[in-house]
Amino acid sequence: MKKVICSPNAPAAIGPYSQAIEANGMIFVSGQLPIDPATGAFPDGGIKEQTKQSFENIRNILAEVNLTTAAIVKTTVFLADMSLFADMNEIYSSYFEGDFPARSAFAVKELPKGALVEIECIAVK
Repeated sequence: MKKVICSPNAPAAIGPYSQAIEANGMIFVSGQLPIDPATGAFPDGGIKEQTKQSFENIRNILAEVNLTTAAIVKTTVFLADMSLFADMNEIYSSYFEGDFPARSAFAVKELPKGALVEIECIAVK
């Protein structure tokens, strides 16, 4: 059985998907663009600011089921260009203490709305 998770503190889905789904104690968080839910826009700045916003969206979604980023076991990071990797990684690492989750990172041709980064994850209860 699955349960839809939706946070008013993260941007609404921009297509036919849910912010997250809980199934069998696992939380599958859809890719989070760096959209500020209060403004509907990307934060000013570049990859560091966008990575931070994507993670804040993830944190807000996980908070709906009383979890933190410590519950994340796997992430996938999509980048507009691999030249952004080091700056993304600097911010990424600040969201975890101790053991890091498993991760994949890819450069893709294009991200929705011209974003520089999109991050999805899997967390466990």
